[in-house]
Order: sequence, then structure tokens, then C-alpha cells
Amino acid sequence: MSFINKRVAVASAMAALVLAGLQAADGPYVPVTEIQIGGAARFDYLNVDGGTKRLYVSHGTEVVVIDTATNKIVGRIADTPGVHGIAIAPDLGRVFTSNQGDNKVSVVDAKTLTTIMKVETGVNPDAIMYEPTKKMVWAFNHTGKSVTVIEGATGKVVATIPISGTAETGQADASLGKVFVNIEDTNSIDVIDMNTYKVVANYKVAPAVAPTGMAVDAKTHRIFVTGGEAPIMVMMDAATGKVVAQGPTCPGSDATWIDASVNRAFASCSDGHISVLTIKGDSLTALQTIETSRGARTMTLDPLTHRLYTAAGKFAPTDPNAKAGARPVALPESFRVLVYGPK
Repeated sequence: MSFINKRVAVASAMAALVLAGLQAADGPYVPVTEIQIGGAARFDYLNVDGGTKRLYVSHGTEVVVIDTATNKIVGRIADTPGVHGIAIAPDLGRVFTSNQGDNKVSVVDAKTLTTIMKVETGVNPDAIMYEPTKKMVWAFNHTGKSVTVIEGATGKVVATIPISGTAETGQADASLGKVFVNIEDTNSIDVIDMNTYKVVANYKVAPAVAPTGMAVDAKTHRIFVTGGEAPIMVMMDAATGKVVAQGPTCPGSDATWIDASVNRAFASCSDGHISVLTIKGDSLTALQTIETSRGARTMTLDPLTHRLYTAAGKFAPTDPNAKAGARPVALPESFRVLVYGPK
């Protein structure tokens, strides 16, 4: 994912048609609070560790750490130039960040927030994941079209895996022994064997387009995918790649999460909404559209509290004399995290 939302907006008629099928903002999720961070709205992923009540928010050249019990900033991880993603390894007491600015992964002590070491990756590491059964960190190198696999305990690079295109989010299904990687420029998913570190299959995600967000339910072996260029979420069979269901989302989705305990799926979108869908067997139905803030395209979920966290800046009013297609300008010192939870 990029710091500046570069997704092409879907046609207004298509967006209107899809949003017409969604419920109004009134629903099971409501605003809880806003956490002010300040500074420019340069960000990508967020991640939360429910066990330690820590929320990690990417912010340009640092990661801001927030106590989710008090909603207060309790620390910062420094020297993460162009940080995109954050992976958490509670069993190792470590946090890992993917830094596009120096093509490295930072290995960080979770207690002191100090950097233990940095590990070289491929070009432009984007999303990052920790897989606990093998204790491996997977860095998905966006324009590098590769995946770097790192031993979480030692920082040793154990594999560099070429993939078929531009990498976005990746997730694992350990019981299947597979890691799945969104390939944004080919509308597909590369499937990697966790033991051989080889790409063994490629799944097409149509009718989703330009896949960015992904979540995996390892119990049901289902993959949930949204893309930036079509207001659709697809549910896929992780073993076969078959699309078994689809549901409507807001346009410009950049992140996908599921809360399996309540059978819900979520897509956050740059247009200022989070779509909530109900999972029932192999079906997806619209439940609620949460109004957030323009540009709040990424999010994370705390499965213990069922709260959603998304980040965004505040924008200046639209200039009526601005050229068509001009980007909105975020106000300085306006970066914040928006929190939503069950009613």
C-alpha cells in the first residue's frame, strides 16, 4: 500500500448502485473515540496486540504505540523510514516493521521499543506478517515482486521468493501449509508452500479488482479479499481458489479484516467508510456502513474487544476552483486514529 491513496475511483454510477444496497450508518458498530497523534497524515498499516493492549500505528518514519485501555500514546518506535506494516510476535516479545525507505525490516524489542537489528529485504517491503507455528516473518516486497522470509528469533533470511507481480497483503493458513499473497497488478493471489518456499498456484480474484486487503479464516479455510478498483469483497476456498461468495463494499478498499467469533467481515475504504458484512456459511451480506473519514483506507481489529481502529488526517474544505481530479490536502497536525466498537 502506498502513503498516498493512488487508487482510481470507481465510476460514480457504480458506486451509487453498490452503496444503495448497503444499510445506513445506524447499526451494531458506533464511534467510540478519537486518539489524537498530530503531525502529517503519512501512514499505512495499523496492528493491535490485544493481549498487551498495544496499538501500533505506522506514521511516516516512526511507529506510534498506543495503550488501548487508556487511548494514550505510550511510546514510539524510531528509525522506520517509510514504514508500511507492523507484525507482532507475542511469543518472541518482538515487533517487526517493514521500511520502504531503506528496504529493511526492523526487529524491535516489544517492551523497550528499541531496535535490535535491521534485516535486508527486497525492494519496497509493504505488508508484513508473523506466522507463529514456524516463527517466521514474511515481508511482502511491493515493487520488488518478491517475498522475504526471516527467522523471527535470529533475524536470519531463510528465503527470498520471486512472485508473479506487485505484492500487497499476505496471510497464512498454517493447517494447509500455505501463504497467500495478493498480486495487485494481475488481479490474482500467489499461493506459497510454507515448507518449500515455492509458489505452487495462482488464484484469480474476479470479480474483485486490484486486490489489496486480505483476511484468512483458518478454521473454515476461507480467504476474504477486497481491491481498490471495485466495490466488492470475495470469499474464496483457500484449498482450491474457487470464489464461493461475493458482497458489496464501499469503493477504494485497502484493508480487509474478519471477526470470526461474530461472523463478520470488514473493508475500510478511502472514501471514508468501513463496510461491515455478515458471514453465513458461504455467503456475504451487507450489514452496515460505518462513516469514518476521507482517506481512512486501512484498519485493524482487536478480536478481544471487537473494536476497529482506522487512521486518517483531516482535510481542508474542497476548493470550488480546484482543477478536476486534484488531490485533497490534509491539514497539518491532523493525524489521528478513529475507534469504533459494538453498540
